[in-house]
Amino acid sequence: MKYAIAVTDIAKQMLKEISDRRIRAKIAERIDKLANDPELQGKPLQGILTGYRSIRAVGQRCRIIYKIHEERVIVNIVGIGIRKEGGKEDIYERLRKLFRRF
Repeated sequence: MKYAIAVTDIAKQMLKEISDRRIRAKIAERIDKLANDPELQGKPLQGILTGYRSIRAVGQRCRIIYKIHEERVIVNIVGIGIRKEGGKEDIYERLRKLFRRF
């Protein structure tokens, strides 16, 4: 079954923050691949991000964070960014801060 892909405004903004067009293009390609069997890709996240999944893109550092909505057959992209463990700009830390607001 093929899933529709929805990218949140926050994820779009995060993607715009990446200055290298080639990296943005590779991320877009990786997002498109999530339309097929997204539950078999990436890894489930824990803590405040439980229910979301993370997949690597463009080498080891860049991550795409998404949630699968089985009933609506949609993959919702909620965040895109660099993994910098312990850093303020770490994608997981940025999303945790955003989710705490809601």
